Amino acid sequence: MKAISFGEVLWDIIEGKEYLGGAPFNLAAHLAKLGCSSRMISRVGEDERGSKVLEEMKHLGVDPSFMQKDKDHPTGTVNVRLSFAGEPEFTINKNAAYDFIEFDKKLEAGIKEEKFDAFCFGTLAQRSDVTKKTLYTLLGSVNSNLFFYDVNLRQKYYSKEIINKSLSVSGIVKLNDDEAKVLPEIVFNKKMDEKEFATELCRGYRVKIVCVTRGGNGCAVYSGGEFREIPGIKVKVIDTVGSGDAFSAGFLFKHCSGKDPFEAAEFANRLGAFVASKRGAIPDYDLNYEL
Repeated sequence: MKAISFGEVLWDIIEGKEYLGGAPFNLAAHLAKLGCSSRMISRVGEDERGSKVLEEMKHLGVDPSFMQKDKDHPTGTVNVRLSFAGEPEFTINKNAAYDFIEFDKKLEAGIKEEKFDAFCFGTLAQRSDVTKKTLYTLLGSVNSNLFFYDVNLRQKYYSKEIINKSLSVSGIVKLNDDEAKVLPEIVFNKKMDEKEFATELCRGYRVKIVCVTRGGNGCAVYSGGEFREIPGIKVKVIDTVGSGDAFSAGFLFKHCSGKDPFEAAEFANRLGAFVASKRGAIPDYDLNYEL
C-alpha cells in the first residue's frame, strides 16, 4: 500500500514531556509501522523541534521528501491536558509552520510522477489560507485511488464551508462519536443519529464508507447500505492521544489490502486500543505483536 498524508506535524506537550504527533503525521507513522509506503506533506520550522521531526520521520519509516522548512514560523506545538480517564484536552498554538505549507515546484513535480492508494487529510490544517489553498490544489491534481477524510474537529478551527469541501472529495470519512453529534447540524441543519447521518452522507456526497469511532465502545461502520456496530477492545487506558489515528491507519491498511470495511474495522479497533493503553501517539510495536 502506498499512502500520502497531508497536514499538521507537531509536538504534543503532555505533563511536561514532548511527544511527536499531529493527526496526519500519526496516521502516516502507523501506516509505515504496518509496512506501507508512507509519505508526509507538511512543514516544520528551522528550529530544534523541526530537526527532531525530520530525524524521527526517518526513524519511523515515513518518507520526508515532501517536507518543507520554514525560517519564519516555528514547528507546531500543542499543550495537552489529560483528564482522570486519560481523555485529552488540546490547546493548539497558532501560526505554526504547518499553517504555511506551499504548493512549490518540488511538490508539484513529485505529485505528478506518482500514484497513491490513499490520500489522507483532515480539518485542522485548513485553518490557514496558505495551507488550505495548497490542499485544494493537491485534491485536484494528485493521482489517488481514494481520499480519506479524518474530520478531527479541534477548538473552533472549522467551518461549514471547510467541512463541505472536504466531504465533496472524500470516499472514506472517519469521525468520532462526539463529532457525529455536531456534524449533522453543520452539514444538514438538523439532528440525526449516527446511522441516519452516515446514510445521508453517502447519499449527498461521493462518500462510500463512514467510520464512527466510540473509544472503548468500538466503532460503527456504514458501507453499501449496511450500518454495523463493531465491539471495542477493553484495555487499561493510559492516554487516548493518537488512538483514533491508529484506528485510521489500521482501517486503511486492511481495507486497501482487500478486506471488507467491517473486517478492516475489527483490526482498526485492536490497533486503536493498543495505542490507548500506552503513553504517546506512536508507541513501539511491530507486526509480530498480536494486535
